[in-house]
Amino acid sequence: MRITKDADERKNEILDIAGELFSQKGFDATTISDIIKKVGVARGTVYYHFKSKEDIMDALIERYISRLLAAAKKIADDKNIPVFERFFQTLMVLVTDNDGSLGVTEDMHKPQNALMHQKIQKAMMESIPPILTGIVEDGIKESHFDTPYPYETMEMVIAHTNTVFDNYSDNLNKKELLTKIKAFIFNLERLFGTKAGSFDPVMSLFNVDGGC
Repeated sequence: MRITKDADERKNEILDIAGELFSQKGFDATTISDIIKKVGVARGTVYYHFKSKEDIMDALIERYISRLLAAAKKIADDKNIPVFERFFQTLMVLVTDNDGSLGVTEDMHKPQNALMHQKIQKAMMESIPPILTGIVEDGIKESHFDTPYPYETMEMVIAHTNTVFDNYSDNLNKKELLTKIKAFIFNLERLFGTKAGSFDPVMSLFNVDGGC
């Protein structure tokens, strides 16, 4: 007996299965037929919701980014949390995939997932600065930060982390990574015009200790 599901439930089921397959096989190696077979629906059902495999990928990324930003914004908007703590808590949410909802974050650096990787980076670059800028502006009002360019500064920070620290574990040894993080923090404090040591908690986001 065929199980009937409403449109949103079926759409999310297709996305869940696609995410699993992209993670296991890579985006390039996964076919629409693979997704259809695993979901167990007619081809027309999948094409009713999505025009192509790339359309599925775009919807998967959009769903992931929406969930991520909602969680980050909830913290960023909580004025009861001190500015620095709010900044780091929000950043932690944004740089970790706590619920695995994308299904491909651990494997997106593989060559077969290059397009997905590029799309995720673009979406993050567009979405993250506005959220963190609000915290920086609060920090300026409270005299914690001193920069006339809060949004542009956040763009620079996200662009740097998206390039220098992206997939760092495969390219840097521990000592090299630690040096880059220390340099990043050194410049971060100057970009935001804050006291030395204010951004030391950034170290914990990269899972390295302070010793060499």
